[in-house]
Amino acid sequence: MENYILKNENAVYYEANFSCDNVIFLSLGSEKFFITDARYTIEAKEYAKNCTVLESSDLIVSAKELLLSNKIKKLVFDPFDFSYANFKNLVENLETEFVEEPNFSKTKRIIKSDDEIKLLKKAAQLGRDGFDNFAKYIKKFGEKKSEKELFFQNYKAMSQKAKYSISFEAIVAINENAAKPHALPTNKKLNKNNLLLVDAGIKYKRYCSDRTCTSVADFDNFTFKREQKFKNKKHQKIYDIVLKAQEKAIKEARAGMRALEVDKIARDYIDKAGYGKYFVHSTGHGVGLDIHEFPNINTKNELIIEENMVFTIEPGIYLPDEFGVRIEDTVAIQNGKAVIL
Repeated sequence: MENYILKNENAVYYEANFSCDNVIFLSLGSEKFFITDARYTIEAKEYAKNCTVLESSDLIVSAKELLLSNKIKKLVFDPFDFSYANFKNLVENLETEFVEEPNFSKTKRIIKSDDEIKLLKKAAQLGRDGFDNFAKYIKKFGEKKSEKELFFQNYKAMSQKAKYSISFEAIVAINENAAKPHALPTNKKLNKNNLLLVDAGIKYKRYCSDRTCTSVADFDNFTFKREQKFKNKKHQKIYDIVLKAQEKAIKEARAGMRALEVDKIARDYIDKAGYGKYFVHSTGHGVGLDIHEFPNINTKNELIIEENMVFTIEPGIYLPDEFGVRIEDTVAIQNGKAVIL
């Protein structure tokens, strides 16, 4: 059995069913240790599963003591987990060989259990409810509201008045701001027939949802549904291309394909329509405890897609200074095919 050390909150949660912002988790043979400070020990003892909770005023010192007392020869670690200062401190005066495995936990979590998929499905459904709440707000009050105001209202709608955490800071972008894939909200106001792009998600029992909708600001009948009727012909043309690319990638994605082949389905469709150079990011990314997990659905990833992998399919076209369209759903590979959660 591999000995390993973890510091990342979600990586630790995956192992112990509890985490906090100051923890070192050690798995040494059949024993597991959750080292944290006095602020968290009561909750850790109540919620952490299958591990010994140790209270410490210096987590690195306590971790080193355990490595010494257990005569640990080799220890796997994720270089993304530690600052240089922390790592230097950890390895000092130890005989232990530290074996570097980047994204150690994310790689371990790439295939979801059936229970995890249930949680991700629930998160996705609650996320959709949040979008529905936001659509109702826009229909009633959205006209002439700024992106900043809409961003705030999106938080209220998605979190269902703070009942759920959001899985990331939402993107709420109108017309030319939607041409920036990660647009920040501005004072730009939403007017009738504008294009509105919204990328948002929530967490359910720590598992994330992620969805992007692009809509026309028709205040008589505003929805985030996939059928959109834009007054602007170019908006409609680009929207239809992105939607077709997304639907095609979801329909054709299969277990046994390489991740880059899934990316290629969406990219080829956009390429053939003449907008390849305006599709500036990967087709998708894994979703789980982190909003960005494995597999990465991009042009270079040779990884084989397997049953119970969960990832987004989110092609986009971004025309600088004009507008952008992105359409995103989170899918799970079940019975060999992509199923929208």
